[in-house]
Amino acid sequence: MCLLFLLCAACERKNADAVQMLVAFRADVNHRCNQGWTALHEAVGRNSLDIMDILVKAGAKIEAKNCYGITPLFVAAQSGQLDALRYILKCGADINTQANDNATALFEASKNGHDHIVRFLLSQGADANKPNKDGYLPIHIAAKKRDNDEIVSMLIPVTSRTRVKRSGISPLHIAAERNSDDVLEELIEAGYDVNFTLSFDRSRLYEDRRSTALYFSVMNNNIYATKLLLEAGANPNVDVLNPLLISIRHGCLTTMKMLLDHGANINAYIATHPTSFPATIMFSMKYLSLLKYLMDLGCDARSCFQCEYGDRPHPPIEDRRHRDDDSQNQKQPKIVQFCEMVSTAELSRWAGPIIDVLLDYVGNVTLCSRLQEHLDSYADWEGIKIKSQPPRPLTHLCRLKIRSMLGRNRLGLLDSLPLPCRLIRYLGHDNSSQ
Repeated sequence: MCLLFLLCAACERKNADAVQMLVAFRADVNHRCNQGWTALHEAVGRNSLDIMDILVKAGAKIEAKNCYGITPLFVAAQSGQLDALRYILKCGADINTQANDNATALFEASKNGHDHIVRFLLSQGADANKPNKDGYLPIHIAAKKRDNDEIVSMLIPVTSRTRVKRSGISPLHIAAERNSDDVLEELIEAGYDVNFTLSFDRSRLYEDRRSTALYFSVMNNNIYATKLLLEAGANPNVDVLNPLLISIRHGCLTTMKMLLDHGANINAYIATHPTSFPATIMFSMKYLSLLKYLMDLGCDARSCFQCEYGDRPHPPIEDRRHRDDDSQNQKQPKIVQFCEMVSTAELSRWAGPIIDVLLDYVGNVTLCSRLQEHLDSYADWEGIKIKSQPPRPLTHLCRLKIRSMLGRNRLGLLDSLPLPCRLIRYLGHDNSSQ
């Protein structure tokens, strides 16, 4: 046992003479420590070619595995030791051997960012399409590391797109999640599908059930990555929770505008949390300037005033919550009305200003009894109540008609109309014109 301890210590200190002497005294070159580590593992990790040669000639096993199934070949790939790797392969090591988690040496080299090791392994025929136990390929693990675009570019031509599809996740998802912009750009240029969606099993690992690379970029508030994906053809309306809603939550007007310019649904709803009005309004109600911005772009304000109870008494909010709990058990969530949403403790103090903004974008509407109660609760909101009463002024109705005729790009077209500046401001809901 003393000889074995000395052999490992000599390998650790790269003392070739001591190793040679211990081998001559018949030290067991294949003895394993408690973790299954051998002297050859130690020598490879330190790129000690002379010691490796002594051990191999003394009968050291090239394919010796530790308790994790890691061979000396893995150690060379993990630590970036190219000379040791060359030697081990010359001695007949299996280049595609897999550890206990099914990872290969190529997988480990890609994971650790050793581009010279990846290049050599590929030149020697390493298989880039062997997944680990989690279904990840070397290109997946390479995409996790920033500034790893060189390795990704080497793996792209040798990675099967069918295998990627079978994995249920694209390296685009990983690059977007890790903000690896260079890698993301490399993958897009190589033609990876920007609309590839996560498999059901992978998507359900996230509480929001995200499925696209675009969602990851928007969630990270990564404007550059979002722009890359949208310009490459990413569809902003695929995820259960529309990325536009995430950009609204972040308050990022740049991302919102990009998404809307590329076809994001400004009246997006959330299927798992149904409302009678667009979720875009629900997400922006606390921020009146943001709410007004969405209204200017054509968000549906009228749906906020179409309450199922009308002027009849509304059920107490507490009772409705109990009904929501019951409906969830039946997997049929109750549709939440706008008046219920603004009645919550968090929003009730903003109810008047919210209603005031929305009234600027609708014609003749009738407030339900609950909205009437809100406006009656503050004396300062009396003007909003008067404003809501039909008939609305003809000038306001004409404004709505002109805006609808201009279409979604109305904001850009208003300034080009041959009309007085004051009228242009009125059409654009500029309060300074009133």
